[in-house]
Amino acid sequence: MSTKFVLNETAYFGRGSREELPGEIKKRGFKKVFLVSDSSLVEAGVTAKIQSILKKEKIPHSLYSKIKPNPTIKNVLDGVKACKRSGADLIVAVGGGSSIDTAKGISIIMTNPDRADVKSLNGLSNTVNRGMPLIALPTTAGTAAEVTINYVITDEDAQIKMVCVDPNDIPILSIIDSELMETMPKSLAAATGMDALTHAVEGYITKSHNEMSDMFHLKAIQMIFKYLPSAVNDKNPEAIEMMGMAQYIAGMGFSNVGLGIVHSMAHQLGAVYDTPHGIANAMLLPTVMRFNGEVCADRFRQILVNIGRPDAANLNDQDVINTFVWMLSELSKAVGITQTIKDYGAKEEDFEMLAEKAMNDPCRPGNPRETTKEDFIELYRRAL
Repeated sequence: MSTKFVLNETAYFGRGSREELPGEIKKRGFKKVFLVSDSSLVEAGVTAKIQSILKKEKIPHSLYSKIKPNPTIKNVLDGVKACKRSGADLIVAVGGGSSIDTAKGISIIMTNPDRADVKSLNGLSNTVNRGMPLIALPTTAGTAAEVTINYVITDEDAQIKMVCVDPNDIPILSIIDSELMETMPKSLAAATGMDALTHAVEGYITKSHNEMSDMFHLKAIQMIFKYLPSAVNDKNPEAIEMMGMAQYIAGMGFSNVGLGIVHSMAHQLGAVYDTPHGIANAMLLPTVMRFNGEVCADRFRQILVNIGRPDAANLNDQDVINTFVWMLSELSKAVGITQTIKDYGAKEEDFEMLAEKAMNDPCRPGNPRETTKEDFIELYRRAL
């Protein structure tokens, strides 16, 4: 049996590495940039750091920044119109998952106009053409959208998050410049960091995991436990840089093996209540891992040993599960995430509707433990 692994071809890491951008643009022969970023980054002056580089090197660009934190079909379609008007031959995305995911949707539709409804991109895609060339510069240490074959777009009419999985959307180049991440407010740094941890943990226990994905996920988990508190609470430059790398490492893994029901459930909270994705993951992660522990205590044991708990090798399964869930909860608390899903508007009368949507989420089949609609209802209740 063969195992397929897809990675992007080039990535730069390190403080100030955004300076590599103009050279790469010119080397590849691109003439004009369609710059995709969100309005909060424009207002904070982060997008301007990239614009100044483009202006200095006399590379023309146009800016599109009409993007919601949970980007919508309309955000993508408006971006496609703006991209066509711009006459650009390259997309450059600057931002977190929202900006990069929107840019991926634009990229795909620009070269696959038959998919302009956007809704047909949901799930495993069968697009014919590689997307319009895209370079991604993440400003958050969490989503790893710059290295994955996934992007998430909200269908506001149906109140669902569409998880689009398509190798044709992968950026041709990624630049992980931690200086762009240093402006993140504490709450965003915490949320995106816990998102990265959820990627790594779910990727490590998913049904499709393999030796190569295990390597990426274990390393990412180890780095996140070590560096996230300092990156969030102390704004330590080294810790921020290491978090940028850790989330990228996690992305290389989960992009190829999938995720699980933390994401199935979190997607619904985002679609229905507009809950920030990283926060939704952080709130659900301990509850779901306790549920999954019944079938993957051995995987939890390996994680614990890897993050400095060698005693876990001699613990019974229940103690392993309890210890792992406790450590996940304590890490969330350490970076200031103490809310429950009730704090973001979740109501018990909505649980059946949320569970129905979670059952149809593309991440559900990868979960190591089979899950019913009743299981989802109970898990939402426990997280309330």
